[in-house]
Amino acid sequence: MRAIWKGALTFGLVNVPVKVYAATEDHDVPLHQVHESDGGRIRYQRVCELDGEVVPYADIARAYDDGEHTVVLTKEDLASLPAERSREIEVVEFVPSDQLDPLLLESPYFLEPDSTSPKAYALLRETLQRTDRTAIVRFSLRQKTRLAALRVRGDVLTLQTLRWADEIREAAFPALDEPVKISDKELELSAALVDGFAADFDPDAFTDEYQEELRTLIDAKLRKGEAIDTAETFGEAEEQSGGEVIDLMEALRASVERTRTQRGAGDGGEGRPKKKKRA
Repeated sequence: MRAIWKGALTFGLVNVPVKVYAATEDHDVPLHQVHESDGGRIRYQRVCELDGEVVPYADIARAYDDGEHTVVLTKEDLASLPAERSREIEVVEFVPSDQLDPLLLESPYFLEPDSTSPKAYALLRETLQRTDRTAIVRFSLRQKTRLAALRVRGDVLTLQTLRWADEIREAAFPALDEPVKISDKELELSAALVDGFAADFDPDAFTDEYQEELRTLIDAKLRKGEAIDTAETFGEAEEQSGGEVIDLMEALRASVERTRTQRGAGDGGEGRPKKKKRA
C-alpha cells in the first residue's frame, strides 16, 4: 500500500505522527467504452470551449462562476489555503459510538504510526478501546475539510470520513404519515421469520455474484466469441416474482414454513439455515 497523506494525529497536547492509507479497493472487472460496431476505443478529451484545443491535465485550473464573473483558482491558490496546508488530524471530541448515524459514514482509511516509538499511537488505541468511545476528528484532505470517526480495528486505528449534517436529505414520504395497524399475530410471525434467518455476520461468506458472472461471460466470449449461448453458460433465467403482497399473514406463514424447512435440510434438522451467498 502507498500512503496518501502524512501528518500528526493530535488530542490535547499529545502528538501522534501517522501515515494514512486507503483501507478499501475496488474489485470490479475493469471495463471501458468502445464503438459497438467495430470495437474502437471511445476516449474522452478535455477541450477548451474558446479555442477548441485539447488541454493537458497539468494546465487545468478550477473556477467559480457567479453568473457575471469568473474567478480562476490555480493549484497554487488552493494549496495556499491554511486548512489545506495543515498536517494535523485534530481530535475535537469523544462520543458514544452508538450516536453515529450510519448514513454519515463514507470512506475508510488505515492509520500507521510514523514514528520510531509507537507508544503514543498505542496509548490512543487502548484509550478508545477501554472507554468504548469514538473520536470525532477534523482534518483536510484533497482540498476539502473533512470530519471523520477515529476507531479501532484489531490493532490498527482507522479513520472513516463523515458526511456533513446538511448533506443528509430529509426522508419525507407521505405513505408513512398514514396510521398502520399491525396485529400481535403478524408481529409474532414476523419475529419467527427473523429468527429463522438469524446468524452472526461473516462478510467472507458473501460474494459479488454480478462480478463473478461478468468474469464468466468474458471468459466464455474469449473462448467462443459472439457464438456464446448465454442460456447454456448461465442456465435458463428464473422468473422473478414481484408485486405487492396482498395477503400479508399468508405470506408470513409461508415464509416461516419455508425457512424452517430449509433450516432442517441444511443442518440435519437442527441449527440455522446455510447462509446464501449474494452480492
